[in-house]
Amino acid sequence: MKKNQYMDIKHIVTFNAGSSSIKFAVYEFTDTLNKSINGQVENISTIPIVKIYDSAGAMIKHVQFDKNQSYEYFYDLLVSAFESNQFNFTISGVGHRVVHGGLKFDTPVLVNEQIVEELKKYIPFAPLHQPYNLKAIESVRKLYPKMLQVACFDTSFHRTHPVICDLFGIPKELTNAGIKRYGFHGLSYEYIIHQFKKLYPDKINSRIVVAHLGNGSSMCAINNGKSIDTTMGFTALDGLLMGTRCGSLDPGVVIYLMEYKNMTAKEVESMLYKKSGLLGVSGITHDMRRLLEDKGEDARRAIDLYVYRIRRELGALVSVLGGIDHLIFTGGIGEHAWQIREKVCQNNEWLLLSIDKNKNHKNESIINDKKSKVGVYVIPANEEWMIANHTYQILSGSD
Repeated sequence: MKKNQYMDIKHIVTFNAGSSSIKFAVYEFTDTLNKSINGQVENISTIPIVKIYDSAGAMIKHVQFDKNQSYEYFYDLLVSAFESNQFNFTISGVGHRVVHGGLKFDTPVLVNEQIVEELKKYIPFAPLHQPYNLKAIESVRKLYPKMLQVACFDTSFHRTHPVICDLFGIPKELTNAGIKRYGFHGLSYEYIIHQFKKLYPDKINSRIVVAHLGNGSSMCAINNGKSIDTTMGFTALDGLLMGTRCGSLDPGVVIYLMEYKNMTAKEVESMLYKKSGLLGVSGITHDMRRLLEDKGEDARRAIDLYVYRIRRELGALVSVLGGIDHLIFTGGIGEHAWQIREKVCQNNEWLLLSIDKNKNHKNESIINDKKSKVGVYVIPANEEWMIANHTYQILSGSD
């Protein structure tokens, strides 16, 4: 009998849980962190589908399930499948993306019951993310009580901000109660800086703006490898226009909607998180690929607003940095939509920034032209690897 290719190798599982999906990956428990498989559970509560891909990206499983299956069912299904004869993984631990770490958690932590209870306090700060992140931890703990689990926080990377950066102009007792800017997408930014340092070690100690552009979009100003400002604030609703989220909004609009349109807090929340952004402005879709294919006025307006907000925030972050040396695009849109990168970078002579359109169209890793004084890069996001790395460091005692 042929020996299973994964036999006798310990592994780490990573989970990135959302409101209707679970992204997962399995990495070898070594300092190289080779990825064995990855995939996602999609459309939970409607038409759940489990997709699993091998290390080369080939699909090895595609199964549809009954819509009544719970989140816990899929965590049990996945972990038990990983340890079954098909893979025969030996799971050493599980790493989770947790969107909000609040003021207390500025580094990844080994999870226990007390920490989970503490993290539940931040659910009001991230109502569409935090509950599902914690549900993942609690489901694995219930099914596999001895399994070691590590929580990795999207807010941690931004704890290096100057204090003044994170303040709102509100009464200080509210600030002391935790109402401040936190920033998100930290695991993505941390990975990008890790990769940038690996690829261009002589350039890391410089002024960098990273644009994480996807269904959730944000930008980050990084100086000498440290975050000093970002576009998201108290929640993941702030900043850039996104797939279904509005981005920055005059708070008076919320007051108006509740006072004069008789909308409840839940109705406003649903509108701003799920019905706004590219979807709301276009009235068509949140999918940038479809909008770029659509030649109608509504699609063009949504794209123009998306780009305008990125360009405006770029100027703001450059002012915070006192200049810019490198601009990095990442995320689904940032990596694949050359049209958006081109629109963002055009007419930026004042920054001495210009791109090579041919390189940009080909999605090359370096897309600035020869006369540009600013390096412009495309680096794929990999939050899962960052989660796996933190989990490995803690469980191996290397952290």
